[in-house]
Amino acid sequence: MEDQMESQKRRGISQEDLISERTGTLGCIGWFIVILSGMFTLLLFPFTVWFCLKIVQEYERAVIFRLGRITDRKAKGPGIFFVLPCTDSFVKVDLRTISFDIPPQEILTKDSVTVSVDGVVYFRVKDPIASVANVSNADFSTRLLAQTTLRNVLGTKNLSEVLSDREIIAHTMQSSLDEATDPWGIKVERVEIKDVKLPVQLQRAMAAEAEATREARAKVISAEGEMNASRALKEASLVIAESPSALQLRYLQTLSTIAAEKNSTIIFPLPMDMISHFMRK
Repeated sequence: MEDQMESQKRRGISQEDLISERTGTLGCIGWFIVILSGMFTLLLFPFTVWFCLKIVQEYERAVIFRLGRITDRKAKGPGIFFVLPCTDSFVKVDLRTISFDIPPQEILTKDSVTVSVDGVVYFRVKDPIASVANVSNADFSTRLLAQTTLRNVLGTKNLSEVLSDREIIAHTMQSSLDEATDPWGIKVERVEIKDVKLPVQLQRAMAAEAEATREARAKVISAEGEMNASRALKEASLVIAESPSALQLRYLQTLSTIAAEKNSTIIFPLPMDMISHFMRK
């Protein structure tokens, strides 16, 4: 299909030209049959009016075929439209947005890791005539194309990119799907990655790696805290050494802190001069 569209582009054939080819003249025999059908409708009027008048809803359009050819470049509807019995047939096309789930796909990533990925796609029909004339089943074809596109896009990504860059992957899939389904008259509005399932062994390995990383980070933080505390104690000792009265004030502050707590601690304060006298001996 894509090769055919590329060859048509090279030859300068547009989508409107293809439709105009399908809406060509019926020929002498075709017009003769149409005239007979019209005379038959007039002769059996008003009984044939129930077969000639058709109704489509606001969200629907009708593509009319007359003797196998599309009668107009534009689909009919919404509302009432007229068809000739025996020669005309029509196909209803729903223009509402359709959503479907992409089944879980077993995908081998770029770094040789097998993951199971599923998603959801939202699309609608923007050209009813192209969706009927260019593809046999636009809905089913879009579903199959979404599965293959998911495999192709994720096959070029590493596991870390699959887990972290979901929005980029979804945007890439949407652009690829929209471009591929444009000849079918389909507009892909949104693509989302729902879930990425990893093998159980890989989950355990990643959990162990994350736990080891957290423990190493905790040890580094604890070591940095001890280093900062030792520097602060060093500076405090230098200040206390310069002023002997500061040591007494620190001693009294410690007594006040201990006395504020409800415990059975007994403190015997001793003068520092007495202790220093024994230390000299």
